[in-house]
Amino acid sequence: MTVSLHPSATVLFQGDSITDVGRLVEPDKPLGNGYVRIAADLLRAARPGCGITFVNRGVGGDRVADLRARWREDADGFRPDVVSILIGVNDTWRRYDSGEVTPVRAFEADYRAILGQVREGPDAQLILIEPFLVPVTDEQWAWREDLDPRIQAVRRLAEEFDATLLAADGLLNQAARAAGGAEHIAGDGVHPTPYGHTLLAEAWVALVEGGEPSGS
Repeated sequence: MTVSLHPSATVLFQGDSITDVGRLVEPDKPLGNGYVRIAADLLRAARPGCGITFVNRGVGGDRVADLRARWREDADGFRPDVVSILIGVNDTWRRYDSGEVTPVRAFEADYRAILGQVREGPDAQLILIEPFLVPVTDEQWAWREDLDPRIQAVRRLAEEFDATLLAADGLLNQAARAAGGAEHIAGDGVHPTPYGHTLLAEAWVALVEGGEPSGS
């Protein structure tokens, strides 16, 4: 499935630190320094003169419940034509570093509530980026027990809400194998390197442009 963007569309990116990437601490970089900015740059280069507006509202550390809590205040005023969401890895991470467990059922319910709020507003196309983990330690391989059901939940929700799915987990793990190690894609297993962000941005743009990510 591809996403149709008209020349004056507004695209809203939401999520956690993987989407934020400095936009909250660098006011002169409202799109941050990660895949959102790269995707915007790629689309602007592909469509010279277009008037597409890109908005980044990612907040580092957010879990899905946090995103749900701030959704109306932080997202509703933009009347976006496309809403892109990447959330979920912190729901797994907090289980292992803080003992704070978010049951998958609650995760899916909160995510569904967010998507329901999107559907209540002006008609917007949805892009769901599944959460991902590129393990760099033996301990992180155990995290998959918690993360994999969340990835499946996002895939179910993409089907339920007729959203475009970006299958980021497989994409980035395969890229890690091709690059010779997870550290080339996500230094801590969670946060992408510049190369990892580029791959994610290229895959996102491919959904919009109807092509294939270049993998460059």
